[in-house]
Amino acid sequence: MFKINIHLFTATGPEAVSRIADLGYGIFLDLKYHDIPNTVAGAISVALTLPRVRLIDVHTAGGAAMMRAAAEALAKSPRPAERPKLLGISVLTSMDGSELRRIGMTGTPGARALALARLAKKCGLDGVVASPQEVRRIRKACGDDFLIVVPGIRHAEPGAKRSDDQARVATPAEAIRAGADYLVIGRPITAAPDPRIAARAVVEEIRTALKSV
Repeated sequence: MFKINIHLFTATGPEAVSRIADLGYGIFLDLKYHDIPNTVAGAISVALTLPRVRLIDVHTAGGAAMMRAAAEALAKSPRPAERPKLLGISVLTSMDGSELRRIGMTGTPGARALALARLAKKCGLDGVVASPQEVRRIRKACGDDFLIVVPGIRHAEPGAKRSDDQARVATPAEAIRAGADYLVIGRPITAAPDPRIAARAVVEEIRTALKSV
């Protein structure tokens, strides 16, 4: 799948979805809806009209009523067999414990992500987006059928200091071995000197990791 985030969607709108769909690929519509229940339900209903969308996400911080409204809207898909999976954003991978405290949230990122994953499942969501560090705990709590999509994927660089905004990260192999269903891999490929070589290296690392799980 290709992920379309708020940056690309703001720049080109549904045209981005259509152009990628025309190439035959599935789409993760990563717009992270977070609003009152009625507004989010309306956005989900519109998203159902877009081609080849396989994953849609909402912020779990929007609350139980909002998540249930999103799940109910998704259940009205005119093509049930092709209904996208609904994911809940747990705790952004850019946030660490100190950042959570700044916005008034108690506990560690891991504890918050686990609690939000449990709430998402209770509200009818198909899975969550969570950092690599929470995958094992969420899998144990929510079961094998609960999707876990993992961003914050970075290559191991011994002795190197990262300069990006991700705080809770792992390599592709580490995330696969932890039990991730999907990996979100952006900058390790798009920011590489040769994106083609970088993409092939990621694929090979995933292939090797899958042999050990």
